[in-house]
Amino acid sequence: MINAEEVYQMNFHEVLVVGGGTAGITVASRLKRISEYIDLAIIDPADNHYYQPLWTLVGGGVVDKEASQRSEASLIPKGVKWYKESAESFKPEENKVTTSEGTEIRYKYLVVCPGLQLDWDKIEGLDGNVGKYGICSNYSYDHVDYTWETIRSFQGGRAIFTHPNSPIKCGGAPQKIMYLADEAFREQGVRDQAEIHFKSANGTVFQVKKYADALDDVIDRKQIRADYNKDLIKIDGPNKKAVFKDLNSGDEETVDYDMIHVVPYMSAPDFIKRSSLSNADGWVDVDPHTLQHNEYKNVFSLGDVSSAPTSKTGAAVRKQAPVVVSHIKSMLKGGEQSSRRYDGYTSCPLVTGYNSLIMAEFKYDNVPAETFPVNQAKERKSMYMMKKFGLPAMYWHGMMKGRM
Repeated sequence: MINAEEVYQMNFHEVLVVGGGTAGITVASRLKRISEYIDLAIIDPADNHYYQPLWTLVGGGVVDKEASQRSEASLIPKGVKWYKESAESFKPEENKVTTSEGTEIRYKYLVVCPGLQLDWDKIEGLDGNVGKYGICSNYSYDHVDYTWETIRSFQGGRAIFTHPNSPIKCGGAPQKIMYLADEAFREQGVRDQAEIHFKSANGTVFQVKKYADALDDVIDRKQIRADYNKDLIKIDGPNKKAVFKDLNSGDEETVDYDMIHVVPYMSAPDFIKRSSLSNADGWVDVDPHTLQHNEYKNVFSLGDVSSAPTSKTGAAVRKQAPVVVSHIKSMLKGGEQSSRRYDGYTSCPLVTGYNSLIMAEFKYDNVPAETFPVNQAKERKSMYMMKKFGLPAMYWHGMMKGRM
């Protein structure tokens, strides 16, 4: 038991949140809206916070990347203590987190949501070469504008878009920029001189059949060459060559390119992988419906780093956060758990052009779970406008304020 004197002498909080991204700010804001007196703290070293879904449109030349950025300080809810440090290790048996600077922080309840790390070095030749040699990626704020520079200066040849053999943020993002590039090439008058290739480590274009069927039609209409079970393993920037491994046969193929949009491998942060909170695959080991840790019952996890078997999107966080907050609220009041459950809901707004979008929404087992009273597998301008204007407003003024 922690007595009053010990609490006075150390950093102790009723709720400690590791990660100040989408999930962390959403949970903290919701908890503070429940009660301004909750003693809550966030650990995150970042100066800036990014609305990453907007980067598809940045790479497509639609918006400036600065529109996706806010200062982290402006989003930390009032009354929340901010440890501007990096979490380093966990001792859940002692209810303690230690930062890379040696600060020890204790908690009554812990929420783990630091997001993913981008493993640029897992593809040989990629790290340090994004932003040159025609290698672009919408997964880097520093280089996302190079994607548009590459697309708008394209004069013809082979344009390759990749999807890696790892979980990633928003499973549809690697192909969205490809569809925008196709339209940009047409507007620039170079589409007839272009070969567009989609090389994906996945076995199909999308995991939900309803939307996969619609996307297959888009690929056929746009005359894109889709090649599945192909994983980018090496890139030679100066010579503009990419090496792909066939995941079925193990064979390797070297392909020339004129531009290539690369999605890096992604995984849980290393400090999560090596902790006792992770499962064998490195994700925080939680019940998929309560998001409560399977061993440490005062620990919860949501967002990209949790083991919940759903796509890693901000839309998933929007549905996960109320579940986590509901359980913590109940337990703070002396109860066991609330009855609230997460059904695996996630969403992927699949941009298919500058004025068209397929709004994929689904839950566990890849079952469609649609919001609107229309066929959402159909490309619609209205859904594109939702992506461009509606969703960012919902994010900054809804989720980040604990209102959604």
